[in-house]
Amino acid sequence: MNTKTDAAVPGGAAPAERPGSEKKPRFAIFVATVAGLGYFPKAPGTLGSLAGLVLAVFPFWFALVSDVHLNEAHWNNFGLIVFAQVFLTAVIAAVGVWSANRASEFWHIKDPQRVVIDEVSGQHLTLLLGCGIPLWWKAQAIPSRLNGLQNSLGSVLNWKYLLVGFILFRLFDIWKPFPARQAEALPGGWGIMADDWMAGIYAGIGLWLARAAGL
Repeated sequence: MNTKTDAAVPGGAAPAERPGSEKKPRFAIFVATVAGLGYFPKAPGTLGSLAGLVLAVFPFWFALVSDVHLNEAHWNNFGLIVFAQVFLTAVIAAVGVWSANRASEFWHIKDPQRVVIDEVSGQHLTLLLGCGIPLWWKAQAIPSRLNGLQNSLGSVLNWKYLLVGFILFRLFDIWKPFPARQAEALPGGWGIMADDWMAGIYAGIGLWLARAAGL
């Protein structure tokens, strides 16, 4: 069974890149390794998860530096930032399946250690589910303008949530409870990505429960 870990490849050897007529899919590998993060010899999966945290914070950062003014109508039911997070989740998932599949085929390895787009996708999914699903019994008035890292459901994506979400995702990604490990058997890029999605779902539920408990 091929289970990707943060451990370095034995002997420091990297997967061989096949010479000859097979053209290297450079852009796909660039995406799959998240701009080269996957080439780090130590803890590439952890670095991928950190990139997922940055991805989750980006919509808030963009809104703040752009000095976005949001009226209350924009925040009813389904806010712009949550919509942006859902859009990012879908795009990263789709691009991840494609790029992971291309990289896997080129390196002739089921789940290459250097492919970390799956960790990015799973970590981002953790924060989307853990912070995007409202605590309806704790509903708060939504401000007409961004105040810090405030999302449309009244939940602040603060450092505690980022840290807890990161730890939970790494734990579930290593543990791979059912059906995460079984998902690795899916073909191509689907198998590479799906186990991290399952880990992200478990971690997202854990983060949501932590919020519900008053974290």
